[in-house]
Amino acid sequence: MALDSVLSAAEARVLGALMEKEATTPDYYPLSLNALVNACNQRSNREPVMDLTEDDARQALHGLEEDGLAGAARGAEGRVVKFEHRMGEAFNLSRAETALVCVLLLRGPQTPGELRGRTERLHRFDEIADVTAGLEKLLAREPALATVLPRQPGTKEARYAHLFCGPVEAAALAASAAVRSAPATAQDERIAQLEATVAELKQQVEGLRARIDGLFGDA
Repeated sequence: MALDSVLSAAEARVLGALMEKEATTPDYYPLSLNALVNACNQRSNREPVMDLTEDDARQALHGLEEDGLAGAARGAEGRVVKFEHRMGEAFNLSRAETALVCVLLLRGPQTPGELRGRTERLHRFDEIADVTAGLEKLLAREPALATVLPRQPGTKEARYAHLFCGPVEAAALAASAAVRSAPATAQDERIAQLEATVAELKQQVEGLRARIDGLFGDA
């Protein structure tokens, strides 16, 4: 699959959420539509925060299916339709590349240092150099899946961005930089961790409910 189609913001969020949950909660993957919407709308580990509806997610899944990037899970059992990403088939990404693409889709342009910390649950990078090497592989692909951005004034590290939504606009870069310039407090970090935990628990409950429905459906 080539990057002939430009993904919408909703499609990028759905794709990133599917990739993330496959790695972090494999027992509850593929995802039902409700679980997918919850994953897309998490208040933590998402930039920007979104409020997608089920209709938004359905439309995004339709677009991703046309591009061969996601769709209904093959061979899934039970009455509840579940969805999966197909990035492996489309691009044959390594685990490191998959982790980097996933976090870039979910959180926008980031430095190698930020990516190293934020990909820890998906893939462990021992050193910043390993992150940079993974990013360089994404840049070297044909077509490129990521790009390095002009360094912002007063910053030490360059940021990288995915190209699934097309070239990164200067206005979007400025807004993203402004958001990152706000210092996070310890309380903010604790709240973010709690929100992530709640989101994971919601997904587990949804997965258990789907399993119960499947059992009764087979009875």
